[in-house]
Amino acid sequence: MMRRIGKQILTIALVTLAFGTTGALAQGAGANIVTTIVTDPFTGVAISGYDPVSYFTEPEPVLGSPQFELAWSGVPWYFANAANRAAFEAAPQVYAPQFGGHGTMSLARGYLSDGNPRLYSVTAKRLYLFYSVGNREAFALDPRAAIEAAQKHWAELSARLLTR
Repeated sequence: MMRRIGKQILTIALVTLAFGTTGALAQGAGANIVTTIVTDPFTGVAISGYDPVSYFTEPEPVLGSPQFELAWSGVPWYFANAANRAAFEAAPQVYAPQFGGHGTMSLARGYLSDGNPRLYSVTAKRLYLFYSVGNREAFALDPRAAIEAAQKHWAELSARLLTR
């Protein structure tokens, strides 16, 4: 909870600096600054720099490197090696986390949260991220129902997000 509050404060501070005045911030207060792809707030890299292909090829996900960067959907993605980058480039819809990396169970329940790249499930050959261990455990009880509910809410909620 504290991490989320800190992230929100940091975001507000950065927006304030970008606009130059608090008046400009207040004017745009109704605008949503959450985007369709979850990125690290400091680096702007998708899924905190984890290699999305590694979720499918390694026992645990590994961090990628800027040396093997690829821009997709308007954000940089890091990969552990050139082969993983090539695999992602050929089929990003297979390897990218579903719902842009937003928490799957949060979506199933009707709201947005950032997924944590260390809390994940590869189910039906797709990558799903979760906000908390409890959310991942709830997903495991009935993945199909959770995915269907998340897809229903994603259609509505993603329309409100900024695209890159």
